[in-house]
Amino acid sequence: MLNLSLEKSSSRQVWLYLGLSLIVAIACGVWAFSKAWGQEYIIQDDARSHVVWMLRFLDPKLFPNDIIIDYFQSVAPPGYAKFYQVFAWLGVSPLLLNQILPTILGVITTGFCFGVCWEIFPVAMAGFLSALLLNQNLWLKDDLVTATPRAFFYPLFLAFLYFLLRRSVIGVGIAIALLGGFYPQGVLIAVGVVILHLFWGSKHTDSTRNTNYSILITGLVIGGLVLLPYAINSSQWGDVINLSQAKNLPEFYPGGRASFFTDKPLDFWLTGDRSGFLPQEWFRKSPIPPQVFAGIFLPILLRYSSKFPLTKKISRSILILPELLLVSTGLFLLAHLLAFRLHHPSRYSQHSLRIIMAVAGGIAITLLLDVIVRKINEKRHKIFLKIGLAVLVFFCLCYPALTSRFPITNNVVGKIPLLYEFFAIQPPDTRIASLAEVANNIPAFSQRSILVGSEYLLPYHENYYTPMKQRAEALIKAQYSPNLEEVKQFVQEYEVDFWMIEEKALTLEFVQQEDALKKLSPTVTEQVEENLKAGQKPILSTLSDRCTVLQVQEYIILDANCILNS
Repeated sequence: MLNLSLEKSSSRQVWLYLGLSLIVAIACGVWAFSKAWGQEYIIQDDARSHVVWMLRFLDPKLFPNDIIIDYFQSVAPPGYAKFYQVFAWLGVSPLLLNQILPTILGVITTGFCFGVCWEIFPVAMAGFLSALLLNQNLWLKDDLVTATPRAFFYPLFLAFLYFLLRRSVIGVGIAIALLGGFYPQGVLIAVGVVILHLFWGSKHTDSTRNTNYSILITGLVIGGLVLLPYAINSSQWGDVINLSQAKNLPEFYPGGRASFFTDKPLDFWLTGDRSGFLPQEWFRKSPIPPQVFAGIFLPILLRYSSKFPLTKKISRSILILPELLLVSTGLFLLAHLLAFRLHHPSRYSQHSLRIIMAVAGGIAITLLLDVIVRKINEKRHKIFLKIGLAVLVFFCLCYPALTSRFPITNNVVGKIPLLYEFFAIQPPDTRIASLAEVANNIPAFSQRSILVGSEYLLPYHENYYTPMKQRAEALIKAQYSPNLEEVKQFVQEYEVDFWMIEEKALTLEFVQQEDALKKLSPTVTEQVEENLKAGQKPILSTLSDRCTVLQVQEYIILDANCILNS
């Protein structure tokens, strides 16, 4: 059943387990894709920000003078943007490609994960288990499924690790260059690993010294070149926000669009999505696969290697795992120190830990299985014991897939087709003003611009955040203003074509219960609430009958020209 005690896995075994690993990756990807099957209006949550702007590749007339679209286009890594653009030239919609890519990225990730494990521990079963654990990790979090820049980290960084272990100068160079084009933070990790591995983890013999120096120079030069534009080019949106500024913004606190700070130290340093060292899905979400922690036991098993015969097959390349951990930890702390100039600290630790724990876990489980199988072979009726072991292992390793939440997709489904169809037939330069949460989906489902949306209110660059915040506050004031002239002035200043409100939005009860308004602007919302309590009536409530062009479900769309002519 399990031939783990063989000194070397046969070629047939290698291809078998590699094939099984790729089947797992394909199954997870297709499973995730099937969750969107048959839905006319559906998009992955993060794709609303990082992919929708690419519809300009198909039609340059879309989203004219749209600060939201301009911002996300400008901050996209160049390689990532060009990748989608090439397929757009071939007639593939970015939104369709975004749904297909996760499966492809998962397969590539799995192949290189198997290869990295094989370079460390040439036992085919270990490669399969490592790939399986990594797939479980990746599909319990919405990283790979987004097909946004962070999804490309896994295949590219694992390719880098594989070529580094194989001492391929060209491979390392290409992988670092691609990381720079798709996920620049990964370059810092890669360069750090190159330096540490070649000075600590690599043997320095006459035959390897020149190759080591070539890899080191290649890594440093290419890493420096791909990061140089990020270091010298000033953003049109101003400098990245600093720590003291961020502490004064509600968006950086729980419930905010860029939630970072919290009064819970363990959450902040360990499991915070943006600030924490550890992947939060290991602790804060269900299902939590217990086997994800198997990698913790690898150092213990190595400490007692005499009891685990297969440890003799572990090569010196295993040092790549503590090296990656050390580099990632250092960059995590540096990112906290320089917040937010290196973006989120978690980006330097959590991605790496998923890889480290998957590879270490696959090796640890294989070492344990080898000992168990050896013991079983010494017993009578071993066929029944082997079957029992196989069933136990199957259920333990497949546990996440047996739950209803696996795989995680975080898809956003549009449930108001008539609304999206109405806006889609309007001119390309149409602008919709709305405080409703559903407005965040209009750019994706109607390809029309919105004035402001909670999904897009990112606070990292002042020249983007300030006008967006001003728009949000101006919209709240205008929507609840009793003064017609003030409302007209708002429509003219922001060139609004349609105004979408929720049916009960203009009531005191709605304002008191709607947390989204308070998140956009607590001060302005508080003033609106006081005005409504004092009996002031929003002028829009008197115009809705005359200016409504569409009412669907609880949403009312007003014609801005009608408001101007009132």
